[in-house]
Amino acid sequence: MAYRTLRDEKRLTAAGRIEWDSRSTQASALATSQYKRDFPLLLHNPDLAFLDSAATAQRPNAVLEAQRRFYETMNANALRGLYRLSVEATEAINASRTHIASFIGLKGKDDACDIVFCRNTSEALNLIAHSYAPMVLGPGDEVCITIMEHHSNLIPWQQACKAAGATLVYMYPNEQGVITEEEMRTKIGARTKIVSAVHVSNVLGVANNVKRMAAIAHEFGAVMVVDGAQSVPHFPVDVTELGCDFFAFSGHKVFGPMGIGVLWGRHELLKAMPPFLTGGEMIDFVTEQDATWAAVPEKFEAGTQDAAGIFALDAALGYVESVGFDAMRARERALVTLCMRRLSELGFVRLIGPDDPNAHHGVISFNVCGIHPHDVASILDMDNVAIRAGHHCAQPLLAYLGIGSCCRASLAFYNDSGDIDQLVEGLKHVWRMFNG
Repeated sequence: MAYRTLRDEKRLTAAGRIEWDSRSTQASALATSQYKRDFPLLLHNPDLAFLDSAATAQRPNAVLEAQRRFYETMNANALRGLYRLSVEATEAINASRTHIASFIGLKGKDDACDIVFCRNTSEALNLIAHSYAPMVLGPGDEVCITIMEHHSNLIPWQQACKAAGATLVYMYPNEQGVITEEEMRTKIGARTKIVSAVHVSNVLGVANNVKRMAAIAHEFGAVMVVDGAQSVPHFPVDVTELGCDFFAFSGHKVFGPMGIGVLWGRHELLKAMPPFLTGGEMIDFVTEQDATWAAVPEKFEAGTQDAAGIFALDAALGYVESVGFDAMRARERALVTLCMRRLSELGFVRLIGPDDPNAHHGVISFNVCGIHPHDVASILDMDNVAIRAGHHCAQPLLAYLGIGSCCRASLAFYNDSGDIDQLVEGLKHVWRMFNG
């Protein structure tokens, strides 16, 4: 059954889920945000309602200062230099690697060596598809993914399957965005070699039960890959508890710099895989006709790394820890609940995704009846409201939903109810422009 997207107000009201109790959710605390002062762009643009954090989050002072501090105090090429600045840069990278390992639930003293730095989640997933997939895929084998994948976790598997003569199999959600265990067991089977799934959908906002997917994948000897780009910014992740074999995320979505991403993989898998890119820094020994590779993780980190970005990502994770996921999640849930309630009161807006606000991890997708999402976003920009519009790099999902594109407002803990008010008033402005 196709996922229903155009639900009417009566259904929303009857569901009894979009409620707003000022006492229980402490609505007054949402009127302002104490966190905006930590983010220079938000602080210096008080009239901006920034509702596109799922695309890229804003950066706090701590991150901007860290990146600048690296270039001012330890700017040198890491790993190979024997002088003080290079040693300090190397130590900074190693410290960040250790912090990231802890941040995603790894506790062993040697776990940091399984943290590979990439440019972003896309590169991390391509690394797996190019280095691991050819080792296990052959004609007749299958890779299983979900229909809600970002193109970054879809196209690499399309290409890997075409190269190997394998088949790409899709899992589909029910009407509330849930991929049931029945669906998992229908699609994951004896021919499955790789299961790869987004942890949180960038369109529906739902969290997939990747722990259960991993358990089923392992029953058949398959590996589990998790795209954590949208989960890491919203709730704690423990890759050991999830039981996955690979996990990837981007720094810029978790309040860090653009251009730095992370891949974690089980050590025995990374050790067995050939490098994705070759060149400087990733070798052990080179002759005229051959080369041997450095150990993990350096084997996968060809060329000069974004050392300042790595150092600043360390600061971003420290900032998240200083705020605390409990505080972040409570505020985001309250904001999402308020936003969905306010949008559902607009008769010309149709929400996309689960009825339950708690199932939306910061993401609320919607459409305005009869008005193209690009027009909606452009007019909202006139009112200093920043949202995303289009297919959100998830065209197969939108085709499954029966829509070509949609609007997306994505909230973070630094937003406040004023941003939601601005969005609602902006949408009324959009409606008036087209309908008088």
